[in-house]
Amino acid sequence: MLTVMPVHALVPALMLIASAAFAADPAPSPAPPGDPKTSKTSILEAGAKSLQSRAPLAGFDIYLDGFHALKDDPSSQMEAHHYCKQVNEDFAQCVLFDGNTRAANLTGVEYIISEKLFDSLPLDERKLWHPHNYEILSGELIAPSLPDKAEHALMRRKINSYGKTWHFWPSSLFGKPEQKLPVGAAMLAWSFNRDGEVAPGLMQQRNQRMKVDMAQKRRNRADLPPMAHPQQGVDEMKDKFGRPTQDLPGVRDINAK
Repeated sequence: MLTVMPVHALVPALMLIASAAFAADPAPSPAPPGDPKTSKTSILEAGAKSLQSRAPLAGFDIYLDGFHALKDDPSSQMEAHHYCKQVNEDFAQCVLFDGNTRAANLTGVEYIISEKLFDSLPLDERKLWHPHNYEILSGELIAPSLPDKAEHALMRRKINSYGKTWHFWPSSLFGKPEQKLPVGAAMLAWSFNRDGEVAPGLMQQRNQRMKVDMAQKRRNRADLPPMAHPQQGVDEMKDKFGRPTQDLPGVRDINAK
């Protein structure tokens, strides 16, 4: 069915498939300090589950996995597990976790908007939104367990989109000590926009664990670069990673000369 459905009709199918998709993450999330749950707490939880509505959580079924860097500290990088709800054709909202198991910690939020909505924002506001084209065209952003055709359709819908991401708890920064509690101010995150910006070990760790062949994903998305428009923010962190980087065809800053 997915091979013949038009792209716009794939969304319900994608959400159903993604809700069942699961790629186990053996790396444990940091456990915050605190006393173990008591039996009374467990009973209260069970009662709440059976009697209370969780309507606002319905629809967070699309699972995406990618990487973020903190805007003010590009060396602070992390894998981000996104659980997203497509509100309409131009707007999605995601909750971010440091893993994909029941023990995963909630680390932040991301809002995703289309190019159309981005162009409607005030100029100062646009500075908070990162571009997505490199994440998509490079194969860095994945939808774990989705069939290739469904993943391709999902990525095609996100070309030229932007994200606004705040991390309240960067609990598992690559190569840095775990943070056991969400302390400090919220931190704006940014996207990677060139080959070589993601720490090699961080990328390799994810790809090995989830059996991701990024070269193959890049080939699968080879039809997408002609759809990619120059975006704002591609050069925002250029040359701030302390290692050689490589431009990717189709990924260009809107202000580049």
